Amino acid sequence: MQQTNVVERRRAPRHRVFKGGLIAFKGQSVSCTVRNLSDGGANLDVDSTAAVPVTFTLVLESDKTIRRCEIKWRADWRVGVAFA
Repeated sequence: MQQTNVVERRRAPRHRVFKGGLIAFKGQSVSCTVRNLSDGGANLDVDSTAAVPVTFTLVLESDKTIRRCEIKWRADWRVGVAFA
């Protein structure tokens, strides 16, 4: 099996997690699952990426954390965000 060298472009290493969260925007919210997390961003699973605006507030009640986010990429049911 051939090994490939992958270049890591993230500024901070991400840690795998499995936390429930809320994507809050304009008086609405969408449930999500945080799959990995770093100081600079996160990877979120949602039912539909179409329902998520480009910028929003991520609320993690278990951690008492609120972060402003900007979507950097979307794929099927997953979005990658950078913290603003």
